[in-house]
Amino acid sequence: MAEKKPLYKRVLLKISGEALLGSESFGLDLGELKTIADEVAQVHELGTQIAVVIGGGNIFRGADEKQTEIERTTGDYMGMIATVINALAFQNMLEAAGIPTRVQSAIEMSQVAEPYIRRRAIRHLEKGRVVVFSAGTGNPFFTTDTAAALRAMEINAEILMKATKVDGVYSDDPVINPEAEKFDTLTYEHVLEKRLKVMDSTAIALCMDNDMPIVVFNLKKRGNMIRAVKGDAVGTLVHGEEDR
Repeated sequence: MAEKKPLYKRVLLKISGEALLGSESFGLDLGELKTIADEVAQVHELGTQIAVVIGGGNIFRGADEKQTEIERTTGDYMGMIATVINALAFQNMLEAAGIPTRVQSAIEMSQVAEPYIRRRAIRHLEKGRVVVFSAGTGNPFFTTDTAAALRAMEINAEILMKATKVDGVYSDDPVINPEAEKFDTLTYEHVLEKRLKVMDSTAIALCMDNDMPIVVFNLKKRGNMIRAVKGDAVGTLVHGEEDR
């Protein structure tokens, strides 16, 4: 039997900084980073164009500055810089796996990354390179979830893939509440009304306004990323009322 072909030609993958922790409590687990890079490499080898947005929560979370004496705007910029560190490390792992990769930053730092230029990013994808977007949107008060939604729209991705530590979206935290219900599909409206923890509300609203589907899946289960790209039922699919 012929191998199933990918359903999507171009995807945007959102990886949280926390996903790079592995067994560590802070910083980068290089083994975990390599494993994720290998999964992305397999998706790339299927012929799917893949762009990545990485968070920086394993190094610094801008939203946590309220626990310190760092004011919000400064803290958010620090968080953006943390994402650049992660992006450079991820680029290194992808290139070690033989995948040509470019890092683009929303904050100019030309010695280590290209500036974010939409047309250049799309050209990289068309040439078979993985593009890693870093520094969020370049603006404080916006999360990397919102950056992922924005970049997905800008590069004309067919789906936004949100990689998490759980196997989809639940009605409650499944770790705390074993009775929590897992959803196979959801509408954007349901996510916003129930305040479900998929992505922040700005990102969800942006996806809803532009009809960008979101699949939320467990990154820890190997092979899930490939299955999602092939269109298999993995995790939770968030879409509009008329989509399904």
